[in-house]
Amino acid sequence: METVTFKLKPDVDRSNFEAAARAVNAFVRDRDGFVARRLSCSSDGLWTEQIEWQSMAAAKGAAAAIGTAPGNAPFLEAIDMASVTVWRGEIALAVN
Repeated sequence: METVTFKLKPDVDRSNFEAAARAVNAFVRDRDGFVARRLSCSSDGLWTEQIEWQSMAAAKGAAAAIGTAPGNAPFLEAIDMASVTVWRGEIALAVN
């Protein structure tokens, strides 16, 4: 499981960001090992993206490639990179 938290740059419109986030779906769906993606936002503007991968190698491979796909640029450019935290760990329990 990969969990990334971040805030948006002050001038970013939320609806535009959500559209840019949907555009990233094509990138993650096409990556080997992709299982699921969720994006949420708390009331204080902290975004949390969780992507489930079949392996740690798949997660790291996607992270290394996300900036090279032109369609991902609007999503990445909206994020305040100083606010980003990334956590990756093995799933111990899942209830679906």
